[in-house]
Amino acid sequence: MADYELRPVDATDAGLLPVVALLAGVFPDAKHFTAEVLRWQYRLNPTGSALGFNAWHGTELVGHYATIPMLARVNGTVERGLLSLNTATAPAHQGKGLFTKLANATYALAADAGYGFVAGVANLNSTPGFLRKLGFELVSPLRAMIGVGTLPRRDPEVIPAFAPVRDAAAIAWRVQHPAYPYSAYTEQGRSLVLSHRSQYGARFVMGELDAPVPAAVLPQEPGIVFGKVLIGLDPAMHWGGKAYVNIPMRFRPSPLNLIFKDLTGQGRTLDPRTVRWDPMDFDIL
Repeated sequence: MADYELRPVDATDAGLLPVVALLAGVFPDAKHFTAEVLRWQYRLNPTGSALGFNAWHGTELVGHYATIPMLARVNGTVERGLLSLNTATAPAHQGKGLFTKLANATYALAADAGYGFVAGVANLNSTPGFLRKLGFELVSPLRAMIGVGTLPRRDPEVIPAFAPVRDAAAIAWRVQHPAYPYSAYTEQGRSLVLSHRSQYGARFVMGELDAPVPAAVLPQEPGIVFGKVLIGLDPAMHWGGKAYVNIPMRFRPSPLNLIFKDLTGQGRTLDPRTVRWDPMDFDIL
């Protein structure tokens, strides 16, 4: 590693330019890796600025890993944690352990700063690296429920042991994703966030609002939405009697897994039967 210098992520506009170039070069089909999106992710998040590291080879940025702060209620206590987000290594520098070095440097910095955990959503290809090299736990594959009609209401008596927390500022920030538009949808007196993206003709549901968002920030859906897709986990939602099914893995473009790493030294793990995790809680739609 003598030829590489690890530096903390610089979230200024100038600091993000080489990151955008690296991400675009490694993932040419991913149109959401723009300066505007990274600025939104890394700097405008009201919960805090990005934590991560870049790997430099001379004057060339060849590796990047970033997390962003989030809040979650863990066994009844609100705790600061991190959402694992973007990672890339230039092709000529892959296979040299850069990702592991960058991630471990990030987690050491985060633990020293008092963050209690790192959570993330990994696809089929990236999950093994997080588990084997970085000590993450595979909590569960995410459910992908698709169907028609109203979604089940959350049972108020079921309290998740782990659930992300969103205040009004966090919600307003989240629904302003520069690349993906959203709208509010009222269903049986509750307000849902819908993505404008769809699968098999059904709209993706981002989650239920925990706090109101002004109509100027999140426009109201103009008509009735019958088909919906909800990706995630929620022990308080009971699907029995609803016209929804879990999409088989073979029909999913990329099965997604919830992963978790404790940073407190207590070796904490998550029981998937007690975890709430919505698309609002990660950056994929």
